[in-house]
Amino acid sequence: MSQQSLRERLAILADAAKYDASCASSGTARRTSRGGKGIGSTEGMGICHAYAPDGRCISLLKILLTNHCIFDCHYCINRKSSNVARARFTPQEVVDLTLTFYRRNYIEGLFLSSGIVKSSSHTMEQLIEVARILREEHDFRGYIHLKTIPEADPELVRRAGLHADRVSINVELPTLAGLTRLAPDKNAAVIEGAMGDLKGAIVEAKDARRRFRSAPRFAPAGQSTQMIVGADGASDADIVTRASTLYDRFALRRVYYSAFSPIPDASAVLPLQRPPLIREHRLYQSDWLMRFYGYRPDEVRAAAGLDGMLPLDIDPKLAWALKFREGFPVDINRAPRELLLRVPGLGTRAVGAILAARRERRLRLEDVGRLTVSLAKVRPFIVAEDWRPVLLTDRADLRALIAPRRGAQQLELFAA
Repeated sequence: MSQQSLRERLAILADAAKYDASCASSGTARRTSRGGKGIGSTEGMGICHAYAPDGRCISLLKILLTNHCIFDCHYCINRKSSNVARARFTPQEVVDLTLTFYRRNYIEGLFLSSGIVKSSSHTMEQLIEVARILREEHDFRGYIHLKTIPEADPELVRRAGLHADRVSINVELPTLAGLTRLAPDKNAAVIEGAMGDLKGAIVEAKDARRRFRSAPRFAPAGQSTQMIVGADGASDADIVTRASTLYDRFALRRVYYSAFSPIPDASAVLPLQRPPLIREHRLYQSDWLMRFYGYRPDEVRAAAGLDGMLPLDIDPKLAWALKFREGFPVDINRAPRELLLRVPGLGTRAVGAILAARRERRLRLEDVGRLTVSLAKVRPFIVAEDWRPVLLTDRADLRALIAPRRGAQQLELFAA
């Protein structure tokens, strides 16, 4: 067998990494390496563009250490029974690639995951070695996100947090039945045990940093996880329930949702088609409702239909408002922040602007119009100085009036 070039291996392992959605670098203080201030942009292989809460675009080198794997998860392109080209990097090669891209201003950090070779602990040691070399031998101050392996020795997972800004452990599927059926080599109790250990280590490190300034940082950007959507029979309500439980139990920074994508030589137990991408988007919107808009999990589930699925043609915030019209209209000149956040079409920034502006004057409909991209969505649900939606909120055809036209895409998370 001919020796693969570095570029050939990069092409294979960057492409294999694209199925992992949990690639974002929000929630940490920006590190600036010596001699570099900004970040660049490239269309090259292996570059993942993520967005921080402040809107910054952050570029990460996103690759696998290897796509060889001893596990046989049905939904994974890299499962041991899959007929795909295989490749492997050494830890030093990943370090060299990262530094090369970083010095050329293409990236701000590294997202590193891997298939499982030899054993979970052996693979985890290799991942940690990449981060250790970058931090200790090259004083690398860029962002590092390590995908940790729950089956590895817990001490190794703890070591990962000493070098990485963020660590993540994928729960893979939203239900125990789905995990048992589609990932027979994985164990839900082991996964949750590792997530619990990480949470404990993060809390301990924060407490130590409060008491001793010299205490080491440990995963300052916290931990995250990912669920695959559409590979099993879990409904959106099931996924929302699972996500809220994970947030509460493990203090996660993010739950990522990845729409199942059919793979070559797929297992017969998998669906033949991927779910609509808009379903993934609606789940992210529901996630935002719980994290930033004060909705309880049961309220988000209430926006779903009898089948437990969120509507695809409208966002879950609008779906909830249409179901619970008795709570509207909301007076934008009097209502508290928590009620304004329930108004479809008003995002957190718009609500903040309304609260600030109404200290100086009473707001009219045109004032609200300057704060949202869809005044038609907002009007039925608010009262302004010169506007009252007489009978509009009670109209049976209200959804048809304000929903996007058929064929149009409604992809904004929430109008700001």
